Amino acid sequence: MDANIRESFEPAPEVARRLSVSRSKLYAMVQAGQFPKPIRISENRVAWPASRVSAWIAAKIAEAA
Repeated sequence: MDANIRESFEPAPEVARRLSVSRSKLYAMVQAGQFPKPIRISENRVAWPASRVSAWIAAKIAEAA
């Protein structure tokens, strides 16, 4: 990864919004291996690196083309 690029984390509500699914559907997709697992960012919080979410969305778009 380029040192000049800043990675950000997206919490479940934001990821669910980007995918147009509910939070429960998001976690079901993770459990089914259909979406990347989140990263634990603190004892009680998980989130997804924004780049992984974007890459997954891009792959889905490419599959549909």
